[in-house]
Amino acid sequence: MKRLLSEVRLYPPQFWLITCGVLLSSMGSSLVWPFQLIYISKTLGQPLASTATLISVSSLAGLSVSLLGGAVADRLGRKPLMALAQGIHGAAYLLMNSARSYGAFLLPMTLMGIAGPFYSTASDAMMADLLPAERRTSGYSILRMVNNAGIALGPGIGGWLVTRSYSLAFYGAASGMLFYGLLLMIFARETLQWRGEEKKKNEGLFAGFGLVLGDRAFMGFVAAAALGMIAPLMMWTLLAVYTNGEFGLAESQYSWLPITNALMCVFVQYPVTLVTRRFSAPRMIALGMLVYALGVGSVALMSSFWGFWASMVVITLGELIFVPTASAYVANRAPEALRGRYMSFYWLTWSLARALAPVLGGALHDQIAPKAIWLGGLSFGLLSALLLFALARRGQKNA
Repeated sequence: MKRLLSEVRLYPPQFWLITCGVLLSSMGSSLVWPFQLIYISKTLGQPLASTATLISVSSLAGLSVSLLGGAVADRLGRKPLMALAQGIHGAAYLLMNSARSYGAFLLPMTLMGIAGPFYSTASDAMMADLLPAERRTSGYSILRMVNNAGIALGPGIGGWLVTRSYSLAFYGAASGMLFYGLLLMIFARETLQWRGEEKKKNEGLFAGFGLVLGDRAFMGFVAAAALGMIAPLMMWTLLAVYTNGEFGLAESQYSWLPITNALMCVFVQYPVTLVTRRFSAPRMIALGMLVYALGVGSVALMSSFWGFWASMVVITLGELIFVPTASAYVANRAPEALRGRYMSFYWLTWSLARALAPVLGGALHDQIAPKAIWLGGLSFGLLSALLLFALARRGQKNA
């Protein structure tokens, strides 16, 4: 107990405020998102390739505002952007509950796409402000553990709710988002501080992006990561529809797959981080991407719940290695005045991959074969891992 308390004291109170809010919002949102594409498909009665384009629309919306989020976070502050994003996300769930046509789904999906990178960019920048460099990898790991604790609870409840009423799940998701936004507005303090030379870099809303673009090693990482993230995002956006349509896996059964992911993130993330932080971050990022790719590719071999569960275990191991290491790598590489902009480029990789994954996966499914989704994802992931290993090796030689 004393060791636990001493570990807790290493982090400022606002860090724990954010972790509580993340638990609340992740538990609320996970009532819906594992079943979101199933709900849209059944409501519209259209082929997978058509309904999956809504995910792409959402991602393109996020893509279009990702860099704006970084500029705003560096210019006006992290706190207002985080609170605004939570409010937008909560409103989107309420709008989705009443949508009955493709056009009606466009607005909430667009709002969700905007809210995601706004929140992630500002939140990661705030964590970098709050924590010293030596605690950032562990701090990001703790946040992921808490986030996934919420995700572990949400799908089980959501899987039960959606079999009775999707509306209850939508209201629960909206409540979690809106309440977290309220907590931020009342209790969080702004962490952005800059002066002197840092102020000059922020005189214009889009000032400083040239400095980020000039960081060639970082931009190489962004390009390679964007390519590789297509693989796991194919799995997260299409696996529920694939298992349901091809193998008759019910929503209540499928919910145990994201629950498994979440539980591993809660109970395995920190031990994995204790190992990975001993090694070069670029090499661990590349290793994480390789494991991601193998997990996605393995889905093509599976035909039962336990097979899909095993694939989820593998992809989660890749996630445990890649995500907190990548976040800390970006935070440590970014100059203090440009943290929001660096984070916005990093989250651009997720938005771009999320935009491409359902379209590419849907096309592979409809034009070739359902299993082609996972072989395509494997190819993207392996190519990305090779590029990331090459970048890590080049960086080691130049060090």
